[in-house]
Amino acid sequence: MMPIPATSTNNAVLPLDLPDAYATLAWRAMLTEVNLSPKPGLVDRINNGAHKDMALEDFHRSAEAIQAWLPRFIEYGAFSAQLSPEDVLKGLRPLGMACEADMFRATAGVNTHKGSIFSLGLLCAAIGRLHQLQLTVTAETICSTAATFCRGLTERELRQNNQQLTAGQRLYQQLGLTGARGEAEAGYPLVIQHALPHYRALLTQGRDPELALLDTLLLLMSINGDTNVASRGGAEGLRWLQQQATALMQQGGIRTPADLEYLHQFDQQCIERNLSPGGCADLLIVTWFLAQISQVHHYHN
Repeated sequence: MMPIPATSTNNAVLPLDLPDAYATLAWRAMLTEVNLSPKPGLVDRINNGAHKDMALEDFHRSAEAIQAWLPRFIEYGAFSAQLSPEDVLKGLRPLGMACEADMFRATAGVNTHKGSIFSLGLLCAAIGRLHQLQLTVTAETICSTAATFCRGLTERELRQNNQQLTAGQRLYQQLGLTGARGEAEAGYPLVIQHALPHYRALLTQGRDPELALLDTLLLLMSINGDTNVASRGGAEGLRWLQQQATALMQQGGIRTPADLEYLHQFDQQCIERNLSPGGCADLLIVTWFLAQISQVHHYHN
């Protein structure tokens, strides 16, 4: 268990099964994303996309390892509710690193879900904080709370020049991409303003949920400055991927099973170019997770 900050006077109000309910939902989000097929350049049930070092089973094992840690993020979010939001990230770091170590153990060293540990860890901590403070838990409040945890993150970790540049820092310097950190600090605008309303609207129209999710992935690919793509293909690779996705969206996107042929072709082109929109996959996981949040809520009210 995480130590309870000394400033926390009130006891956590989380019902015991609540962290598990959210953690299960997040686990399902990870499985839903990886099983979704066909996905351009990404691991799915058809092939391993542009990845030589990972396969479907790695993602299944990884998701299970991560699921075990997510209730701890929620509990920490509740325990630290009296801290200023800027101080929460420090306490989440060790949890994230321990979770990451378990992921690497489960996959024999393959980075399947590092981005998801970051995003789902933040969102779960935000959920814990909102419950503890007895505030409404919605997609919007979760993301805006996560944003407050990340205040100053891109400044600290990307803009300030470190000698040993991580891939993220290098891409920020070269192309101005802020990646997962920038998206989190801004409160997940690509999800809240674009992917989530898009996905919900398609479901409301009666679109098949799998096709709706593939269409939402395309939307994310067309607008996200995906650092996974840029690190493999540079600015040119990213521009190509965004243009391809935009062109498919302009043709009407993925409406029927016949449209999957376009995705198969796109997948082959991504594999040939060694491009994988892993950042978009992470945001799709966040989108699906947030789309289901109300289920847990109704269950507990």
